[in-house]
Amino acid sequence: MILLGSSLQRASAVSIQTGGVIGTTSRPIIDPAKLTIIAYEITGAITGQQPSYILTQDIRELSDMGLIVDSADELVAPGDVVALDTILSLRFTLVGMRVQDERGKKLGKVGDFTIDVASYYIQQLVVKRPLMSSLTDTELIIHRTQIIEINNEAIVVHSEAKAPEPERAEVTGSYINPFRKPTEAASESNALPN
Repeated sequence: MILLGSSLQRASAVSIQTGGVIGTTSRPIIDPAKLTIIAYEITGAITGQQPSYILTQDIRELSDMGLIVDSADELVAPGDVVALDTILSLRFTLVGMRVQDERGKKLGKVGDFTIDVASYYIQQLVVKRPLMSSLTDTELIIHRTQIIEINNEAIVVHSEAKAPEPERAEVTGSYINPFRKPTEAASESNALPN
């Protein structure tokens, strides 16, 4: 199933053990090297003041209620999981990042993204266009296969530039009436010299 990333913002995290809400998602933690969500930051009464996280591998399913986990014991704190700490230290935020093509032309900023909830891979970026470009296209959809590089400044994607096709040169005076079919005799007489 594919969902918009914004649909999981402020979603409830529900424990099967207690049947109650253990918190609310505040932001996804994204690994920029793989463009995948590895966890969600959770805020709420149970989590207290320090930030807590639910690893996506611990999410049983998504439902109308929100993210379903076994229990509140699935929550991890900073320092509990080394891989999570490494990604947190990058301070990577996808939404709002500049998107440009390989020639450096600005295409816009990431406004949202789509997620494959089976793997939590980000499949597409929804790019909000700059003001002048938004007059013709308000959004641009970029698939993950179009991404060349993600660096500190921008997401670089393949440009749509193609080599121009050669134009056919028409000879002056070579008008052919499309409604008249040439007869065989006329085409033979043109082929034979006088």
